[in-house]
Amino acid sequence: MSDMITADLVDLDLSADTKEAAARALAERMVSLGRVTDLEGFLADVAAREAQMPTGLDGGIGIPHCRSAHVTEPTLGFGRSSAGIDFGAPDGPADLIFLIAAPAGADDAHLTILSSLARQLMNTEFTDALRSAGDARTAAALIRGEDAPAATAPDAAEDTAAASGAASADAAAGSTAQDTAAPAPVPTAAPAAVPAPAGPAAAAQTADATAGATERTGAGAAEGPAGGSGAGAGERPFRVVAVTSCPTGIAHTYMAAESLENAGREAGVEVLVETQGSAGFTRLDPAVIAAADGVIFAHDVPVRDKDRFAGKPTVDVGVKAGINRAAELIGEVRGKAERGEATSGAAPATPVERAGDSTEGYGTKLRKWLMSGVSYMVPFVAAGGLLIALGFAIGGYTVNKAPSVMDHFLWTQADSWGALLFQIGVVSFGFLVPVLAGYIAYGMADRPGLVPGFVGGAIALTINAGFLGGLVAGLVAGGVVMAIQRVRIPAALRGIMPVVVIPLISSAIVGFLMFVVIGKPIASAQKGMTDWLNGLTGTNAILLGALLGLMMCFDLGGPVNKVAYTFATAGIAVASPSDSAMKIMAAVMAAGMVPPLAMALATTVRGRLFTQTERENGKAAWVLGASFISEGAIPFAAADPLRVIPSAMVGGALTGALSMTFGATLRAPHGGIFVVPLIGNPFFYLIAIAAGVCVTTALVVVLKGMRKQAPEAAAAGTDPAAGPATAAREAEHTVAA
Repeated sequence: MSDMITADLVDLDLSADTKEAAARALAERMVSLGRVTDLEGFLADVAAREAQMPTGLDGGIGIPHCRSAHVTEPTLGFGRSSAGIDFGAPDGPADLIFLIAAPAGADDAHLTILSSLARQLMNTEFTDALRSAGDARTAAALIRGEDAPAATAPDAAEDTAAASGAASADAAAGSTAQDTAAPAPVPTAAPAAVPAPAGPAAAAQTADATAGATERTGAGAAEGPAGGSGAGAGERPFRVVAVTSCPTGIAHTYMAAESLENAGREAGVEVLVETQGSAGFTRLDPAVIAAADGVIFAHDVPVRDKDRFAGKPTVDVGVKAGINRAAELIGEVRGKAERGEATSGAAPATPVERAGDSTEGYGTKLRKWLMSGVSYMVPFVAAGGLLIALGFAIGGYTVNKAPSVMDHFLWTQADSWGALLFQIGVVSFGFLVPVLAGYIAYGMADRPGLVPGFVGGAIALTINAGFLGGLVAGLVAGGVVMAIQRVRIPAALRGIMPVVVIPLISSAIVGFLMFVVIGKPIASAQKGMTDWLNGLTGTNAILLGALLGLMMCFDLGGPVNKVAYTFATAGIAVASPSDSAMKIMAAVMAAGMVPPLAMALATTVRGRLFTQTERENGKAAWVLGASFISEGAIPFAAADPLRVIPSAMVGGALTGALSMTFGATLRAPHGGIFVVPLIGNPFFYLIAIAAGVCVTTALVVVLKGMRKQAPEAAAAGTDPAAGPATAAREAEHTVAA
C-alpha cells in the first residue's frame, strides 16, 4: 500500500464541517499529486456513490469512495476531524475519514489492498492508533502497515508469520484476490492489509482453510468444536454461510464480511463468507453450502446465483446491517433454523425485490415492495401502450371496434395491421394488474408470494378494482405468505411447503378477502378516482400538470419521480383510457424530458460555466433527454444540486402546466420525441417542452454565473486529460451496479 497513501495525502487537522467539504479537501490533495485529473468530475462520482447509501460507519468512521474515470491510480486519502463530520452513521459524526479513489478499470491486486483496508477498519486498536497519531507521516505509515498498533500484536514477527501463513493457505485454497485478506503478490502490504489474529487463532484459521471455496472461518477455526463456546466436545458447531456485497464492491463488502466473522468467532458459530466484490468473486463450494445450517445475505446489489442457497433459513438485510448488527444477524438466523423456517429460493433479485434492512421503517419497506411490482409492470405498460398507440396511428381511432384478427385479417390492408397491433397491446395490458400484484408479493415474500399475488391481481380485474385493487392484492398476498412462513412446521412437511401448502392456503385466503371483504370498497375507490380524472378541467388540470412536473424533476428517476410516472401510467393502462388520463401521461413525459435537454443546452450556450466532463455529458444528454430518460441530468445534479435541481423543477412545472393547458394527449407511456406522431396536438406539445427547457437553462446559467468560480474548478474545466465521462457511467453509479 506504500504507493497508495503518503504523508501528502493525510490531513490530521481536517477543518471541513460537511461530508462534501471533507471529500473536496482530500480530493484536492489527490489532484495536486496528479492522481485525480478532474476535481469536479471526481467529486460528482463520489457524490453519486454517496447518494446510493451513506458511507458512515459505527465507531466514528467515514469512508466516501468511488470508482472513477478521473482517477489515474488507486489512491487513499485520510483526514482526522476534531469536531466530527456527519456521514450518516447511526452513532453520530465521524472523526476518521478515508477517501478511497479507484480507477474505473482498477486491477484486482489494487482493489484487494483497498478492500483489506476496509477490513482493517474493524480493528479498534488500529483506529485508536490513528486517533493518537502525532503527525501525517506516522498516520500514513500506520495505514501502510509499517507501524502496526502494538495492542494488536504483542509479537510483531509472530503476527507477520501468522498473516503470511494464512494468506498462503487461502491462496492454496483457491481464493480470489478480493477474498484474500493479505494478497501474496504484495508481500509488503500483507502484514498490514488485515491485522491477523494473534498466535493460536491465526494458526487455527490457517488449518481450517477449505480447498476450492472463498471461506474464512468464524468460530470453528478460532475455537473449534472442542473448545468453542457454541458447541461442546464432539458436537458440530452451528454453521453459517454468508454473502456480502455493496454497490462499488470496495469497502462495505469486506467490512461486513470481517464483522460477521468476528461475531461468529465470539458466538462459537462457524461463519464462511463469500465476498462478491468489484474484482469478481469465487463461489462457495456447494458442499460447504449444503452443510450450512443458515444463510445471511448482507447486500445492496443483487446476490449473484442466489438460488444456490435455496431451502436454508435465511436472513436478508442491507450491507450496513452486516457491519453494525452482525451478532444480531447470527442470532436471528439461528432462531430461524430452530423454528424450521426456510426459503424456497429464487432467481437473483434486484435491489427493490428485498424487504431491506430490518431496521428500516415501514414506510421505506413499503416503498421498496411497491417499486418491486412497478418495476416489473412497466415493461408491460410500455409494450402494450406503444402497440395500442401504433394501432390507432395505423388503423384510425375506430380500430378498437374492429373484429378479432382471428376472424378477419387481410395482409394487404393497413386497417388489419392496425387492428392486430391494437389487439396485441390490449392482451399485454391485461397482464398489468396481475403482474403488479404478483411482484409486490414477490418483493415481500420471495417466490412463494407469486401465486397468491397473481391470483389476487386477476381477481382485482374481475371485480373492476383495477390498479388500486392490484396494489392492495399484492400487499395482502405478501403479508399472508409472510405470516404462513412464520408458523413452525414439522420437518416432514417442509419439502412441500413452497410447492403445495403455501400456494394453496395463501391463494384461498387472498381470494376470500378480495371477493368477499375488501374487493367492493376498492372497486368503488377506483371508480371514484377514474371519475375525478375524467372531470379534471381548467385550473385544476393545470395545477395537476405543474405538480406532476415538479415531481418528475425532483429526484430525476428516484422514488418521487417514479410515483408521478406510475400515477400517469395507471391511467392509460386500459384498452380505452380517458382523455384526462392521456393528458396526464403527456404532461409527465414532457416534464421528464426537460432536465437533461436543459443541461445539454446550457453546456452548449455557456460551456465555460461547466467542466470538461460536464460538457461531454451534455452531448449525451441531448439523446437521453429526447428519449425521455431523466437520469441524463443526474451527473449535473450530483455535482451542483442546489442550482440544478430547483432550476429543473421550475422548468418541469412550467412544461407540465403548459401541456395540460394545450390539451396534448399521449397513449404511449414512453418514447420521447420518437412518439411525437402518436401525440395529440404535437406542435403545442413541443412548444411546452421547449419553454420548460429554456426556463431551466436560463436559471442554471444565471445561478452558475453568480457563483464565484474556484481556481481549481476552473483549471479542472479546461484539463484536456480529464477525458469524456458519459452519462451512462453516472447512471451506473446511481443504480448501484
